[in-house]
Amino acid sequence: MEWSDTALVLGVGRFRESDLWLRMLTRRHGIVSAFAFGGSRSRKRFCGCLDLFNELQISTKTTRNGMYLSLQEGNLIRGPRRLRTDWNRLGMFMNCVRFVEALGVPQDGAAGVFLLLKDTLELLEQSETVQDILPILFRLRLASQQGYAPALTACVSCGKKDFDHAGFLVSEGTIVCPDCVSGRGNIVEISGKSLDVLRQVQEVSPLHWHFLTSGSSEEAGGVLLPAERRECARAVDGFVQYHLGLTWDRGRFRRM
Repeated sequence: MEWSDTALVLGVGRFRESDLWLRMLTRRHGIVSAFAFGGSRSRKRFCGCLDLFNELQISTKTTRNGMYLSLQEGNLIRGPRRLRTDWNRLGMFMNCVRFVEALGVPQDGAAGVFLLLKDTLELLEQSETVQDILPILFRLRLASQQGYAPALTACVSCGKKDFDHAGFLVSEGTIVCPDCVSGRGNIVEISGKSLDVLRQVQEVSPLHWHFLTSGSSEEAGGVLLPAERRECARAVDGFVQYHLGLTWDRGRFRRM
């Protein structure tokens, strides 16, 4: 079987003198692994484009025994430049990639995950400043895309929508207003601005997360302050751990 697709290279390894192994996120087929025979030498078929986080147009073919996927050709669409010299940004993007791999990519949702990861990479490449809470907010966005979206619009008890701060119920994935918070357990206190940020993360592409990149954005109310970053992090990490069973530990996500 042969097919072509657009792919983002998530991992590259060498297994023989001139052969490479690649792990890729594709737009239509999800995460796949493929062998690029002669990949480290062939300039005709791969043009030296088989590098980490490059976006490629690929052609593949299943091997005769049907056990492996062979990369027949790869053409470079674009590749990151800033990430190759900025270790902090590289670490943020790698964290996002690890979460994608840990959560998994259903084939019918591959296009959405591909575009989200691609937009996140573009944000890191193009923005002069990016706050390091990006990977945590990425987790909320991806979880929401895959059906694990917390309800952040109104108080779950009374339906009220306008308040200066709220309580985020980690186990329920809902919020309660100050008047209804009494007696509730496992709550993360969160300000109105932080709540607005989490709502925007659910609704718009990372390319429009101005609260991470600009201190003068009127739309987002300015860049996130340290206290607000901590609120968002506690809410998102608590939600991801409780509902998805994943936690970041020593450079990888593990199941709880």
